[in-house]
Amino acid sequence: MFNEKPVLYHIPSLFLMSSTHQKHANLARPQGGNFARHEWAILGTPCSEIKHLAKALIKTLSKQWSCAYIDADHQAKPIENHPLAFGAQATYTDKISHDEWVFPSSKKDGKTDYKSLRFRQKLSLCDLAIVNGNHFTAQRQLLVIDARKRESLQRKLDRLSAVDALLFAEGEEEIPNYLTERLPAIESIPRFALNEHQALADFLLKKMEAPPVHGLVLAGGHSRRMGRDKGLLDFHGKPQREYQYELLENVLGKGKVFLSCRPEQLNEMPPKLQTLPDSFLDLGPYGALLSAFRQNPNAAWLVLAVDLPLADAEALHFLLENRRAAAGATAFRSPLPPHFPDPLLAIWEPKAYPELLKYLALGYSCPRKVLINTPTRLLTAPQAEWLTNVNKPEDLEKIKARHG
Repeated sequence: MFNEKPVLYHIPSLFLMSSTHQKHANLARPQGGNFARHEWAILGTPCSEIKHLAKALIKTLSKQWSCAYIDADHQAKPIENHPLAFGAQATYTDKISHDEWVFPSSKKDGKTDYKSLRFRQKLSLCDLAIVNGNHFTAQRQLLVIDARKRESLQRKLDRLSAVDALLFAEGEEEIPNYLTERLPAIESIPRFALNEHQALADFLLKKMEAPPVHGLVLAGGHSRRMGRDKGLLDFHGKPQREYQYELLENVLGKGKVFLSCRPEQLNEMPPKLQTLPDSFLDLGPYGALLSAFRQNPNAAWLVLAVDLPLADAEALHFLLENRRAAAGATAFRSPLPPHFPDPLLAIWEPKAYPELLKYLALGYSCPRKVLINTPTRLLTAPQAEWLTNVNKPEDLEKIKARHG
């Protein structure tokens, strides 16, 4: 189930200096181009054909991925009576069938300013952008062979950086010489008729792999209510943090699991375990999540808190099998009213990273609040005990009495 109408906010951009003098932190950057994690510009045919094809592709692709469409309006009217003309930085209109957000133009000197990163900020919840390549550039391209746009295409050859498919308009069979010169390997590029919408959508789907999943054991809590480190509690013949590390490793594979902890805990952690100390301090699990995404913003993170001793391999496999990578996260509903999503046994997708940062900027550090207010795949746990917390000594005694 998805929570509708996520709100988008802006966050500051980070710029890197030259290798000789690096003023700012050398941060790992999320995968993507000008608009989204995956993007294709369609060019070489009239805009009406591009829009028709984009609609057909999105109809299929949106069943699996969150899609955006990028275009320009040839019939755009002046905005002299629009609130933007009077100084507004944004407007919102409830259009009943959809939300309409309007922002000032991203153009500088008549050209779209990609360096502002405003597109990626606004489209942070989108996995895929289909782009009108007659107006905008994108990381990858779908090139249409169409005599109607031959002269126009020759002026845009610099936009052909990574052509994944050739689309032939009706009546077209030959590839123009200027394209053969520009793309020496053009004969090996897959070909489709322009009206082969389903085949082209299937082709793109195969190229859109879900992000890899890494594991994160949340073992950095202070355990104040328990009175001793919950990561050292023994439910399965070894310290809980080691048991859960091995559990995740058996499910996800070696080298993909990390033990989240506070920096001051590093010296006490077993050397055989990969540790990931908090770089966002004093934020609890929220800081652990942000620290994981800071290290690798292109992986999804399956988090498992040490105070969930009854979460087993079956629980992890159930999450993975029911994962929806197009959501911000896949999580279980709490078995207790009001059945909010549980953030501490969940898969957090890369698109959750900017959302976590946005909520932090607004003064919130509750991961559950992020799940409630962003698109989240919510699951009912077949075994409610997977989500049983052990936070206090009496919780520990109940678990031991029930399960030995």
